[in-house]
Amino acid sequence: MKNRILAWAGGVLAFLLLLVLLLFIFRSRVLSYTIDRIVAKVENKYPADLNIGNAEFVDWNSVVLSDISFVPHQLDTLFTTDNVYATVSFRSIFQGRIVFKRLEVTDGYLTAVKKGNQTNFAFLFKDGETAEPADTADTGRNYGALLNRVIETAFDNVPDQVDFKNLNASYVSPNRTIDFRMPFLLVDDGHIESEVYVRTDSLVNNMRVRGTIDPRDYRIATSLYAADTNGIRLPYIQQKFDATVAFDTLHISLDNKRFRNDKLTVSGRAVVDDLVLNHPKLASEDIQVSESAVDYVVTLGPDLYVIDSLTEVRVNKARANIYAAYENKDAKIIDLKVKTEKVPANDFFGSLPAGLFENLEGIKAKGWLQYNLNFHVNMDSLEQVVFNSDLDASDDFRILEWGNTNIEKIKGSFSHTVYEYGKPVRTFTVGPSNPFYSPIGEVSPYLRNAILSAEDAGFYSHNGFHEEAFRQAIIKNLKEGEFARGGSTISMQLVKNVFLTRKKTVARKVEEAIIVWMIENLDLVSKNRLFEVYLNIIEWGPNVYGAKDASRFYFGKQPSELNLAEAIFLTSIIPSPKRYRSSFDSYGNLRNYKAGYYRMIGGIMRRRGLISQEEYENLYPNVRLYGRARDLIVTAQDSSVVEEEDTTQFELESIDLLDF
Repeated sequence: MKNRILAWAGGVLAFLLLLVLLLFIFRSRVLSYTIDRIVAKVENKYPADLNIGNAEFVDWNSVVLSDISFVPHQLDTLFTTDNVYATVSFRSIFQGRIVFKRLEVTDGYLTAVKKGNQTNFAFLFKDGETAEPADTADTGRNYGALLNRVIETAFDNVPDQVDFKNLNASYVSPNRTIDFRMPFLLVDDGHIESEVYVRTDSLVNNMRVRGTIDPRDYRIATSLYAADTNGIRLPYIQQKFDATVAFDTLHISLDNKRFRNDKLTVSGRAVVDDLVLNHPKLASEDIQVSESAVDYVVTLGPDLYVIDSLTEVRVNKARANIYAAYENKDAKIIDLKVKTEKVPANDFFGSLPAGLFENLEGIKAKGWLQYNLNFHVNMDSLEQVVFNSDLDASDDFRILEWGNTNIEKIKGSFSHTVYEYGKPVRTFTVGPSNPFYSPIGEVSPYLRNAILSAEDAGFYSHNGFHEEAFRQAIIKNLKEGEFARGGSTISMQLVKNVFLTRKKTVARKVEEAIIVWMIENLDLVSKNRLFEVYLNIIEWGPNVYGAKDASRFYFGKQPSELNLAEAIFLTSIIPSPKRYRSSFDSYGNLRNYKAGYYRMIGGIMRRRGLISQEEYENLYPNVRLYGRARDLIVTAQDSSVVEEEDTTQFELESIDLLDF
């Protein structure tokens, strides 16, 4: 019996040895069969030729593939490499097919080329050669479907283990050239590590990359670290948007992907350290953010782009939930909602990015703040714009210490400098020591009431903002496609003139709103004092600032002596004081178009009880010039008629008609 067992075991062992010997002898045929299947699978899927010059075993379970190229039909070669060293699964040999466990690729070259509308890579992201092209005439392009194909193509081709040495990639088009160089790229059981050198025209980024990837669930988490002191700078931002975006470190992840009903929804997280932004429309200086993060949920579909309300944005310690949507199916519809939880006031001010709000830097405060914004517009019905903006504070909110600028300086005398095109042109004291200073009681009621009627009828009743005026300004700006109207109150104009630059940037407008909110809601300065300062600093002509200076310049009298017609004239040129000459002909007479403005402002003042019916009926659209203004304006020596410049519409649009 024992001998039979030994004989049987010997027979099995001999059979296994023979089988192994046969597999060893025929493994080259198994390898060739596997290579043929891979080539056939690739070439059936893509309109391209996959060429493998030679494939052979170099030891028991190691294979070298050489002279590999991937060439799209009738297009430039997309990829070449000298050789690929692969470790073969021993079990797969017994199964009659080769499974590569680990790939080592040396000297790989990926060359993407665009010539006109033709590329040698776009086919990789298409569903197949037989798929009908999408009809974009009516539905527009579905970027969700496109991005979904890009993600799936990229993830589906990630091997379990790969070691690239000297991997090179380039993109060449008539307009630009991008070169990538990776001294190494290691993917090992879901872990990624690489060094990347990217040259985009003249911009060079040196980065280290580390992360993890799970191709089966379309999950990736990657960190990019600057490998030098220049940081990581985004290319083409300067060229395309006149902006700069740079950072030291970026951590970004894709945690979930879902594609249903032609809509792609992706979610994940991005964290940026030491972010620097620069754009002339944002701020005049670099905007620096120590740490910013976003937990995002984004949906893309046909004519639809949505940032879900679950998206949370963090700037330093301040957090906000964002909802934004753009729909372009039947009409262009834009929605934006911003909501914060109660933020400690110190965290709010401490989180403001450096370089964005110079006057607010360094403020110390107590209490909490909370902000909500709701904006909706249908571009086919602009009159229905929705705009609500609210900044709430706790009852104990207080400013404990001012930072770069003491906002309360306008309570008393202070030095004011006027800037034009970023350069100082005049400095004067706003206070009794200035002989051209006028207390509010020494300014004609006609002038005060005319200005309030034209510029901000609700000045004494609102808290610094007029949402309906803002709404109307948004409507006008959207209609004209440019920043044509700002919806500013007198409080906002005052803050702009005293504390801020004249540059029309997003940062200046936001800083203006915050300062106005503090002044009005903390009762830092009385309404009368705000109006008094406003009357003493606004521009009224060539180097003419304040009501007393203007009264003397145009009429040779004190501001308390101004009559109704003179007051309305001075009010009319506040929106554009440098165009004061256009109001007159060469004889010093007001041009005819001024009559409409006079009737409008006079009518408003009459209806509000600021002037009598008799004063309105006797109002005549003309003034008598004296002094320096007459010398500059009156130039005619004969009775020639000067063609009038029609600025009526400009002047009427500067008035908030909704306050009438």
